[in-house]
Amino acid sequence: MFGYININQEELSDENKKSYQAYYCGLCRKLKENCGTKGQMLLNYDMTFLIVLLTGLYELQNEEVNFTCGLHPTKKQTAYLNEATDYAADMNVILSYQNFEDDWKDDKSYAKRTFMKMFEKDYERIRGIYPRQVQAIEMYMKRQAEAEQNKETNLDVVAGLFGGVLGEIFAWKEDMWAEELRCLGFYMGKFIYIMDAYEDRKSDERKDAFNPLRGMEKEKPADYETLCKLILTSMMSECAKSFERLPILLHADILRNVLYSGVWSKYEYIQMKRQKKEAKEKSGK
Repeated sequence: MFGYININQEELSDENKKSYQAYYCGLCRKLKENCGTKGQMLLNYDMTFLIVLLTGLYELQNEEVNFTCGLHPTKKQTAYLNEATDYAADMNVILSYQNFEDDWKDDKSYAKRTFMKMFEKDYERIRGIYPRQVQAIEMYMKRQAEAEQNKETNLDVVAGLFGGVLGEIFAWKEDMWAEELRCLGFYMGKFIYIMDAYEDRKSDERKDAFNPLRGMEKEKPADYETLCKLILTSMMSECAKSFERLPILLHADILRNVLYSGVWSKYEYIQMKRQKKEAKEKSGK
């Protein structure tokens, strides 16, 4: 369920793009430092958003590192590292491990089982550092697996379980900001779950796999697309409300870019793909 929380490149200044990329590079370096080269395969922009959010809220001081990247060897790159980078890297591992485990249980994917084995020691290390988060994530993921196995038709229930996962991750510390961060993470988690279901609906239908949107489309085919957009918009509206209640000035432009625009990049890409496919089918007739 990664890949939905990103920036809108076209609407972000060059300075902010560089800052965001520096946090992304920082996450990459921290994953490698903590887990070895294999850690870099877990890299995603979703956890980069969390780093920027926590950095802005807690006004963390960055360590700036200039380095040569194997993917871009001709030009020095810049990475920003701080406490939130450490935290997001560890949460990245926990989420990825849970995702591997979910795929192993659902599809008996031996590749994902192998990945689980690769990260077992890292998982246990992180459990010792963040027991609250890991225990809560395990509980929510177990309940979600049970709900999906039982073909839960209530979208709010099943999406809310992944919302609980992200809510617990966003609540970095049990302090005065914890509840608002949980709220932001909760609705973002629901958005990610529903967006993932929206993207996978056709393929899940072909495989006869569980997807909470299949029932909604069957019941209200004429209103399906409108309902999906309304639900997704509602989730991001709640995220934005939580964000605006937080006293964030540092990187506020980047965070607003993600919340108000960037998160819709994948939705727009899905629409474009479908339109192209429909146009191709029509021209083929």
